Amino acid sequence: MKKSILLILILITYQWVSGQDIEYAKEIVKTLSSPAFKGRGYVENGDKIAAKYISNQYSTLGLKSFTKNYYQYFKIDVNTFPSNMKLQFNGKELIPGEEFMVDAESSSLKGEFPIILVEEQDLLDDDKLRNTIDSCAGKVLIIDESKFESTDNEIKTKLKDLIKYLKFSPEVPSVATIIYTNQKLMWRGLTYQEKKPAFTVKKDLDLKKVKKVAIDVKARFVNYKTQNVVGYIEGTEKPDSFFVLIGHYDHLGKMGTKAYFPGANDNASGVAMLLNLAKYYAVNPPKYSIAFIALSAEEIGILGSKNYVENPLFNLGKIRFLVNLDMVGTGEEGIKVVNGSVYQDKFDLLCRINKENNYLPSVNIRGAACNSDHCRFYEKGVPSFYIYTMGGVQSYHDLYDKFETLPMTEFSDYSKLMIDFFNHF
Repeated sequence: MKKSILLILILITYQWVSGQDIEYAKEIVKTLSSPAFKGRGYVENGDKIAAKYISNQYSTLGLKSFTKNYYQYFKIDVNTFPSNMKLQFNGKELIPGEEFMVDAESSSLKGEFPIILVEEQDLLDDDKLRNTIDSCAGKVLIIDESKFESTDNEIKTKLKDLIKYLKFSPEVPSVATIIYTNQKLMWRGLTYQEKKPAFTVKKDLDLKKVKKVAIDVKARFVNYKTQNVVGYIEGTEKPDSFFVLIGHYDHLGKMGTKAYFPGANDNASGVAMLLNLAKYYAVNPPKYSIAFIALSAEEIGILGSKNYVENPLFNLGKIRFLVNLDMVGTGEEGIKVVNGSVYQDKFDLLCRINKENNYLPSVNIRGAACNSDHCRFYEKGVPSFYIYTMGGVQSYHDLYDKFETLPMTEFSDYSKLMIDFFNHF
């Protein structure tokens, strides 16, 4: 019995020391992506539920705070869809999130409307296009994008611009637009609202037989108070110099009352890595201070990081290096390092550590890209990487980015690579 207890204690200690407490990380991903967290968006206080959970983890781990309760508050404009929504073709109701998405900039609309079916040739022929616009008042435009055949890039760009014009231009008197597609359905969040709604539909339908469309969607445009969650561990030798780990905890929230977006990989996985490393450093105090910043409002324009760099809780010039943890739940094909070519010496260091320890299948370089929260720090002169995993499941901005299907293949080795990387400074 004594030997068994000793073995368990050794295993627990090894997990903490090696920074690879995978069960702790999995529990975080499972929790954050659960229905109770409402997709971590701005309907039913999903972001606040997530922020409270993260701040409680910080407190349990013993992180220090620059503010009360680790919070840094700020406000955002966001278009939301808090109510039940319906889209019906000839009386048959489609499933939100699975068979249709409402465009994030849509406004409210309720009623039953006749339709005009628009095909590729109707858009490319000026006379047909003008006739469509002249005759669409009070009607819903259904654009059959599934049958577009043009491969010429110039024509494809023209079609894209025309569709955007038909959707939201005040010169087009339609009440709504529906894009019928055979492509994957994805959603997003936006900080503005247009004057009418639009939808994307993917379902086996005979559009020639569609006579009427019934729509019931309520949009609510709000100025919303949200929060970054910031904690830190003080360095033992150089407390005034910081490493920084960031990761956004927000996701897409809910589209109506039925469809919620779990966001397991994007970015519950990054928060899990953030907290996993915080747990490691809590029992292995670092030489330099380390700040852990869980950011809100990434999905609607990387606004949490924008707010942070404009209102930093410590001098940005004290940051030795920053790593952005966003979508780290796979890894079958290794990792990619945004800003790798900008900070070539640090990228070479990563590659050397990885090769010496055989952590990840590959470490791949990429240039600067403003595609996640690191960008706002980089713009302020903070040396930074954004490192994401590659391969595995491809669910992204949809209903299927779930804990149950997220492999977390290289999570442990990625954690150890980060620890070794910071140890070389």
